[in-house]
Amino acid sequence: MLSEIEQLQLIKKLQIFKIRGRDKRGRLILRIIGKFLPAKVVNKEIVKKYLEEKIYPELEQLPFAVVYFHTDVEKSENFAGVSALRSIYDAIPVNVKENLESVYFVHPGLQARLFFATFGRFVFSGGLYEKLMYISRVDYLWEHVRRNEIDVPDFVHDHDEDLEYRPVMDYGMESDHLRVYGGTTALDPSSVSIYSLRCTSA
Repeated sequence: MLSEIEQLQLIKKLQIFKIRGRDKRGRLILRIIGKFLPAKVVNKEIVKKYLEEKIYPELEQLPFAVVYFHTDVEKSENFAGVSALRSIYDAIPVNVKENLESVYFVHPGLQARLFFATFGRFVFSGGLYEKLMYISRVDYLWEHVRRNEIDVPDFVHDHDEDLEYRPVMDYGMESDHLRVYGGTTALDPSSVSIYSLRCTSA
């Protein structure tokens, strides 16, 4: 296991959470890349601590929106689990929750849609489900966010192209989780080995 300091530095290095830009309604954007979360080596308590120290202070005063990329998230590698997500969500300060106005959920997939349709209202309190907007293609995201406001990883664009040519992937009838992007597997965020990484100090 990585130490607490190493886990915090890893989260920062992978840029899982990044505040940058505004959507078309002028709200701050918190970008989250689900694929980059090294759930096997980062404890949920460390994630909460990172958010408390680095992210929430910037979101306490102004309305904001979340752009969450669910592209290539795999349960065994980079999905923390429902109980962990609930714990992280419950730990969000009330004033930050009140400022959260929209969640743009990019590439949700069939399982995510079914989960939120069945349990979303019960698992996530405070009306999060009503703020959720599914975005099946990156092009549809630009209806809400200016193109130059956030960075979109190459693998997200690659997945978008696959969906255009293999639309059944949208409905869980076909998977591309073994696809290789740029010589690295989908489970190797930013071409960084999360198991051997020793980050420099923040």
